[in-house]
Amino acid sequence: MIVPRRRLLVGVAVVGLPAGALAAVVPEALGASLALLGAVLLLAALDAVLGAEGLADVRASAPEVVRLVDGRPAPIDIDLHGEKPRRRVLRAGLVVARPTRRGRPHPGLVVDEPLRLDEPETGATLPAAGSARLRWSCVSVRRGVYQAGPCVIESPSLLGFWSVRASLPVSIEVRVYPTLLRERRSVAALFLGRGSAGLRALRPVGKGREFEKLREYVPGDAMEDIHWKATARRGRPITKLFQVERTQEVYVVIDASRLSARPSGRAQPLPVHESADGEAGAASPPGVEDRPALTVLDRFVTAALVLSLAAERQGDRYGLVVFSNEMDSFVRAGTGRAQHRAIREALVTLHPRLVDPDFEELFAFLRTRLRRRALLFVLTSLDDPALAERFARAIAIVSTQHLVLVNQLRPEGAWPLFSGSAVSGTDEIYRRLAGHLVWSELLELGARLRGRGVPSALLEREQVPHLLLEQYFRVKGRQLL
Repeated sequence: MIVPRRRLLVGVAVVGLPAGALAAVVPEALGASLALLGAVLLLAALDAVLGAEGLADVRASAPEVVRLVDGRPAPIDIDLHGEKPRRRVLRAGLVVARPTRRGRPHPGLVVDEPLRLDEPETGATLPAAGSARLRWSCVSVRRGVYQAGPCVIESPSLLGFWSVRASLPVSIEVRVYPTLLRERRSVAALFLGRGSAGLRALRPVGKGREFEKLREYVPGDAMEDIHWKATARRGRPITKLFQVERTQEVYVVIDASRLSARPSGRAQPLPVHESADGEAGAASPPGVEDRPALTVLDRFVTAALVLSLAAERQGDRYGLVVFSNEMDSFVRAGTGRAQHRAIREALVTLHPRLVDPDFEELFAFLRTRLRRRALLFVLTSLDDPALAERFARAIAIVSTQHLVLVNQLRPEGAWPLFSGSAVSGTDEIYRRLAGHLVWSELLELGARLRGRGVPSALLEREQVPHLLLEQYFRVKGRQLL
């Protein structure tokens, strides 16, 4: 594709207007004026023919996958390769598409600018029979998977009368992962490599259930801890020592149905004088302050990633279950970096679905797939009375086999009637009454679940990871699993 440049328009105007005026004043000069104008047009046509294939030799190569972190700028590079023996100045632009879900464009629940480029276009000089690199600095304000490409390039023709444009078939999958930097203050000990130091200390209850080693009997040891066979072999009392189990299975069960699509406030931006790498003196990336509101599901995703890090530090096996009206994703419990990457890849493409959750199918699936007793963190929303009733009935399928902890974000305004500031008007009275009814229903549901041995909790949106970690370490300390 070619388009005229300013040089062609100026050349035609500079030659054509005087030639036309001369032909109008001096009729005998009409032939010379037409010849001069024709020469200019012929030269422009020749330049167009020669420049039409000016970018036919240019090829582009780019990485198949580019990984970013939410709110942190990172480069997207495309390498260009040319074979013609002349130097060319290029101008380029990159097309960015909306996020996808399971290979299809995801409807709604996305922002207008999922990926923001610092500049809409960039430039490079392609040397003779050489290579050049195009670079865009990109920042995303929403977790997800995006498609970048094709790349459109433009170069002037040989005489500069035309701009030659070409679209290079480049397809880059941009995967944007949620950041955990905003949670570092509440769970700082987890990222300092000091185990659970800094969190609330809980004294372990009991002596542990996993056999550790044998040692000589010490006065005060319980008779039930004496290993009688080893005592008979050695001829002196031998005691068994136990330790807290380290290889337990922990699963986070995330509800990705319609109630998880509700907004849950805006995330706190990174500090203005601290960069994403923790270096002082750097400003926050552009576009982070006006990022869209987080959904309930976004809060659940961040909490799941923090719990995966905690379980890895504690030596437990960690897994993930995502459900809506069907089982969306299942990652069996494991350990190591490969397991954490598998969890992260499963969460980056997770988007809420506008359907009702199927709790019966979820718990039947867990009952058949999880043979070993496991700790299940169920992250869901139960402020819909119909869904709450279905959940209370279905939980009996797994509550006798596994330890289930039900957690949900506190709905907007769900507080006791006489809590908070003074009422400002009649509308505020009705909002407070509605919130009190929701709070009382959730309180009653929690009592029903506790009667079946299933603890439940209402979490504040800014403290979800911290409160889940407290529950996790409390279970570990009391050896409830």
